[in-house]
Amino acid sequence: MFRRIKKLTVAYLKRLLFSIASLVLLLPILLVLCFLIFVEDGLPVFFLQERVGEKETKFRIIKLRTMKVGTPNLATDKLSSSGRYILKTGEILRKFHLDELPNLFNVIKGDMNLIGYRPSLNSQHDLNILRIKFNLFQNKPGITGLAQVKGGDNLSVRNKVRYERFYSEKQSLKLDFYILLKTILSNEKLQ
Repeated sequence: MFRRIKKLTVAYLKRLLFSIASLVLLLPILLVLCFLIFVEDGLPVFFLQERVGEKETKFRIIKLRTMKVGTPNLATDKLSSSGRYILKTGEILRKFHLDELPNLFNVIKGDMNLIGYRPSLNSQHDLNILRIKFNLFQNKPGITGLAQVKGGDNLSVRNKVRYERFYSEKQSLKLDFYILLKTILSNEKLQ
């Protein structure tokens, strides 16, 4: 039991140190992005949204705001003419996943990992039911994951969960490196 606690503590400390170091290195970029959002559409520059995470608990994910103030709080694909709500700055943030940088705060807080399944909205019933069926909620969600680099929102719910199950069963440093590299090089929206 002591080994398990030690292993969990080491994993937590590595995640914490990596997240803090990343935030410190990315802080100048984050400040510029906050300024651009503020100039284009005012405050707030961050977007908080309730998501479903580990053990089906709810938490508030923090992202850079990419949509205009007053946009309905729905998944982008559920908005009619979603393009009219997206900020010009938001298009760039989404294209290069920069809106996800504040997710590092969720990692530091312990709500998320760097890699895992993307935390879902409570309203994504089909996705959440399959995640429950395959025990995926026993793990923390991630900033990015295998399903995101294999197609993200373009995948069916079943295929998304298939990739999430594969990652859950085959986690390795090599697979994590592959996912991080593909995330950086991809233009796919994380959600």
